[in-house]
Amino acid sequence: MKTNVLNQLKSKAIWVVFALLFIGFALANPRFLSSSNLFTIARQVSMYGIASIGMTFVILIAGIDLSTGSVITIVNIVCAYLMVNSGFSMAAAVICSLLMATLIGVLNGFLVSTIGIPAIIATFATQIVFEGAAYLLSGGTPVYGFDERFKVIGQGYLGPIPVPVIIMICCFAIGAFILNKTYFGRYFYAVGGNEEASKLSGIRVGAVKYLIYALSGLFAGLAGIVMLSRTNSAQPTAGKGYEFDVITCVVLGGVSVSGGYGKISNVVAGVLIIGILTNGMVLLNVSTYMQMVVKGIVLALAVGFDCLQQKRASK
Repeated sequence: MKTNVLNQLKSKAIWVVFALLFIGFALANPRFLSSSNLFTIARQVSMYGIASIGMTFVILIAGIDLSTGSVITIVNIVCAYLMVNSGFSMAAAVICSLLMATLIGVLNGFLVSTIGIPAIIATFATQIVFEGAAYLLSGGTPVYGFDERFKVIGQGYLGPIPVPVIIMICCFAIGAFILNKTYFGRYFYAVGGNEEASKLSGIRVGAVKYLIYALSGLFAGLAGIVMLSRTNSAQPTAGKGYEFDVITCVVLGGVSVSGGYGKISNVVAGVLIIGILTNGMVLLNVSTYMQMVVKGIVLALAVGFDCLQQKRASK
């Protein structure tokens, strides 16, 4: 019974941390609990949450995707450019932008799976390429002036719930369904747990990697669409550094950097923690540089804890 209780506490520890942080910031600044601030947090975490689904898949196979921020940026620029300068309808621009984001993911899959470039180098290369492409396409200036109806995606409400939060919840549900109810999900865990054994058992590891990086690109692209709608302006630096926050959310949520282990439900907690941590530090007037320090420490602690768990399990 004692062992069961300890295992339950261990599995729910991330939610305990979330509750403590929430209570702490609520006590430190009364504005934290205001409805306007809570809605701000909800919209902000929606972008982290959507992008974290694809990143969860990637880290489950012991990979990494550093191009997430650049995908968010290029989707911002391309979608806005199509609506403003090319006469595309809102729906057509969104579909084309998401298709492009998926193809960027396929490119990452090609570099990692077919060419054999380590994921950290391959995705860093595409990060630089598409960050530069965003500047070239936009001329380094914001793109704005598109249809006001587009704001609904990032600023609208369905009853009392912000539309971005609804999109995030749907994405988490899709991610959980893929991992728990499809054979693709089982393949993700298998490849992350032991790639060689997966090959020997007949799993097409290369195809799995293509699929995972394509999904990572798609979810990052969707996060970019939500961001564009929320800000109503496409910035050439829109997604800069987002990959760091998204990776932190996923690792903090207990997805093992060694691959093969992780749950979407805990990633939700990781996303919420990063959201309230960022918002709470802003309310407390913590400098941007100190926020970077804190987030770096959080990431190091999360990865360190995972490494200790792996060592203990191996013993």
